[in-house]
Formats: sequence, structure tokens, C-alpha cells
Amino acid sequence: MKMLELNTQNQLSEIDNLSATNPIIIFKHSTRCSISSAALNRFEKIYANENATDLPVYYLDLIKHRDISNLVASHYGVEHQSPQTLLIQNGKCTHNASHFEIDLEEIMGKF
Repeated sequence: MKMLELNTQNQLSEIDNLSATNPIIIFKHSTRCSISSAALNRFEKIYANENATDLPVYYLDLIKHRDISNLVASHYGVEHQSPQTLLIQNGKCTHNASHFEIDLEEIMGKF
């Protein structure tokens, strides 16, 4: 699974534009949290099994980029969580989940 790294504020405009034609997932991950690591591993396994390679996933390392995480929360109107997934469609967050509620199959059912 190849995730695109979300590491600049300008990428949010890119994500908004791309989400007009394809859903985008943002996966917010804390590299210091075992729950976050477990949720990421589970997400990656399901992604591979579903062969969802046409579904772009942006990976946000919360430890390196807390400022961008805060911007994501305010830009999309969601409370910060870790780990957390956001489904972006037409520039808006249409679904978000955190911790063990992260379920790629559920996300894919939203579009």
C-alpha cells in the first residue's frame, strides 16, 4: 500500500480539488501510540485485501506535523483524534472515525 504523505498546508487545497472527482482518505497517525499503530496495520491489511489501489490515501504523521493536523481539524470541521480517518468528498469531510472504529469497508460504503 502506498500512502501519499500529507506534509504541507497547500496539500489541503489539492485534496479538496481532487475530491471533486474521487473520494480521498486522510489517515492521521501518531507514531508514538500503539493503538494508532494497530489501527494503521488493520487499515493497511483491509486496503490490500479490498484491492483499493484506486482510492488515494494521504498519511499524516501527527508527531512531525501537528500544525497540519490542527489545520485539518479546523479546515474540515472535525475534532482532532488519533488515529483518525477522514473521508473527503467535494472538499468536505463526509465521514470520520477514530481508534478501532476505523473501518475501510465502512468508508468505501460511503461512496
